[in-house]
Amino acid sequence: MGRIIFTFLGLILLNTECTLAQFDTSINIQQQSLIEGNYKDFYIDNFNNIYLINNDNQLKKFDDKSDSVAVSNALRKYGDIYSVDVSNPLKISVFYKDFSTLVILDRFLSNQNTIDLRQYGIIQALAAAQSYDNNYWVFDAVENKLKKINDNGNILFQTPDFRTIFNDAFAPQKIIDNTGFIYLYDINKGWLIFDYYGAYKQNIPQPGLNYVQVIKKDLFGFDSMQNIHRYNVKTFKESTYHFNKKNADLIKFQLDINNVYMLTKDGLYIKDSSNLMSSE
Repeated sequence: MGRIIFTFLGLILLNTECTLAQFDTSINIQQQSLIEGNYKDFYIDNFNNIYLINNDNQLKKFDDKSDSVAVSNALRKYGDIYSVDVSNPLKISVFYKDFSTLVILDRFLSNQNTIDLRQYGIIQALAAAQSYDNNYWVFDAVENKLKKINDNGNILFQTPDFRTIFNDAFAPQKIIDNTGFIYLYDINKGWLIFDYYGAYKQNIPQPGLNYVQVIKKDLFGFDSMQNIHRYNVKTFKESTYHFNKKNADLIKFQLDINNVYMLTKDGLYIKDSSNLMSSE
């Protein structure tokens, strides 16, 4: 179980002020907690369960009270974890980009299936994610196509070659399936949005963002100056929030409806973000 430390707004965390500003609007982050440990990545599911990855590629699951509830050691034999999709907490997919392989876990982090994409003709997969119907989206870098596959590796759907659709090359690092649309993000280009039938819907040129997310109709990303960018695909409105002080130790940043999560060398800090999410 991770050691949990609770503090309050009056304390300053690692010289980072607990205030975000949207132009002239201040948003206070009221409380914070810490799961101590040396971690390199994390993910949050819809039930506020936390999945932390250490430098040995060991995956640990914590519940919404920050209590440790499961550990997976078997993942370490596959090498470095590129990404984890926890959008379905009962069926977690772990993507190994170097080996074009997906490992599927249950809610106890037990291995349920391994899909070697190379055996099904996807030699170089750039990104992968779970689909709304419990299948998987994969971007095939060789064919430049977004493909949907099932648990047996069979291709259920694929787009045309992106090179026949777009003038510039597109190489997504992130795929997100959310509320009827597929969001692809390329850090050099920005967002491409498709519907579930593969029809191209929108291009949002927002390059240079990290830790990109989709929450309802809002796209979020974090830039090198530690600004939070928020873009609403329905209203086309973009907002920018920034920390009054940069956190030099920040490894990863993520938002959900209620919390801000900040991973540093000391562990994962959890703060209340309800004011931020309701500010527009």
